[in-house]
Amino acid sequence: MKYEVIIVGAGPVGLMLASELARFGVNACILERQTEPGIFSKATNLHPRSLEILEMRGLLGSIIKEGYTMPTGHFSSLPTRLDFTVLDTRSNHVLFIPQTVTERVLEEEVRSFDVPFHRGVDVVSVQQDEELVEVVAVGSQGVITFQAEYVIGADGAGSIVRKQSHIPFDGSDSTMTGALGDVTLGQPPVGNALIEFNQHGNAMIIPLPEAKYRIVVADPVCSKYPKEMPVTLEELRSSMQRICGTDFGMSDPVWMSRFGNATRIARQYRSGRVFLAGDAAHIHFPSGGQGLNVGMQEAMNLGWKLAGEIQGWAPDWLLDSYHQERHQVADSVLRNTEVQTKLIDFTPAGLELRKTIAHLLTFPEANRYLAERISALDVLYEQDPEMPTHVLNGTRLPNLDLYLANGEFTSLYSLLHTGCYVCLLLEDKLPDSVEVPTSAPLRIIQATIAARRAGWEDVYAVLIRPDGHVAWALRKYSDARSELPALLQYGIQRWCSR
Repeated sequence: MKYEVIIVGAGPVGLMLASELARFGVNACILERQTEPGIFSKATNLHPRSLEILEMRGLLGSIIKEGYTMPTGHFSSLPTRLDFTVLDTRSNHVLFIPQTVTERVLEEEVRSFDVPFHRGVDVVSVQQDEELVEVVAVGSQGVITFQAEYVIGADGAGSIVRKQSHIPFDGSDSTMTGALGDVTLGQPPVGNALIEFNQHGNAMIIPLPEAKYRIVVADPVCSKYPKEMPVTLEELRSSMQRICGTDFGMSDPVWMSRFGNATRIARQYRSGRVFLAGDAAHIHFPSGGQGLNVGMQEAMNLGWKLAGEIQGWAPDWLLDSYHQERHQVADSVLRNTEVQTKLIDFTPAGLELRKTIAHLLTFPEANRYLAERISALDVLYEQDPEMPTHVLNGTRLPNLDLYLANGEFTSLYSLLHTGCYVCLLLEDKLPDSVEVPTSAPLRIIQATIAARRAGWEDVYAVLIRPDGHVAWALRKYSDARSELPALLQYGIQRWCSR
């Protein structure tokens, strides 16, 4: 069987990639080892930036009704919460939602595009040459060989795609572990949620659907247990008794697991015709709940670039920018999770350090700095060196309100539902001398920003990438307006044609 792209792994990252590629008309398929969708949820939240990218594709309404929102997040379980309400986004909250539900919504989107699913197939070999990639898998029908122009490994921490492609996975092994379980509580805490941190350990309780609760513990008594060691209900009960003084009537576990603080990142996100995303590209301690979120954001970055390469409209340098942009973002996530792990210190000195950091987070500037970092709203890509500098270049845009030239009121993200570039002209119509490429997904929109915003006062035109970041912005040159059509022409050609 032959496709343009094979995605290995049907978790949130693989599903997001499949829907992105299908949106552009790319002939892609998904290979998944499991015969049915998972019933247990590793992750339980979506952060503001993830909610924004779902809104850009018209999926936010379908998913937000499946969970519940909270206006704050946390940094290493410190008592001073991170305030997301002050962030420059309409999604200024965390959405608590089981990963299984996120996957269901994304799979429904993928299936609406009729993307082929091959479930119950275990990939055993990935080999590439200059022309294509060959993937060999084993399933109920025996050995199956697939071929594609490109393969994306979204197959988790033990990625066969990464291993078969000989991509080094740099970093360190676990030095501590924690445990979790989805259980019933006979006497749940007030408010149904809890974060406790003291000299005996760290415990969290998160409400789940169907009257279940997620218990997460970092217990110094058990922190040296190997990751492979099964978690028992008695272990969770004992940890909760030590940390909280009660086990809250814990019973009937449906899933229990152990996790570690191994921290690794793929040395490169691309090797020839093979790409990595999500846990296949990086692993870290699950502090702040960032793992699923950064993976979905990688999918958003890669999908349109790979589609452009396959369809022939992407400039030669664009696909390589996936590694350049996202590797440094993931590396930053690994560093902040290591910092959070350092703060999981139950000694008197460690508790005093936590008290100090918690006090510093009462200062709005410090709190907002970490809130933007954990939520991924601070991601800034390098400015295009071939275009004039501007404060907006490389930034991620919130969902701006716009007035179109005909007076219609709309939002920026609604213009991105199809995955296109949007070139906003904020002063004039498109000059007659500017030729627009017809092969790339590009919309030229004459509009005005509904409300004044810092950084936009001098903007003549801005090219917005399909992932909601600014490719470039052009100023209103009062002394050199004759240059603007040429700059506009060059900027569009540079990003939207080969």
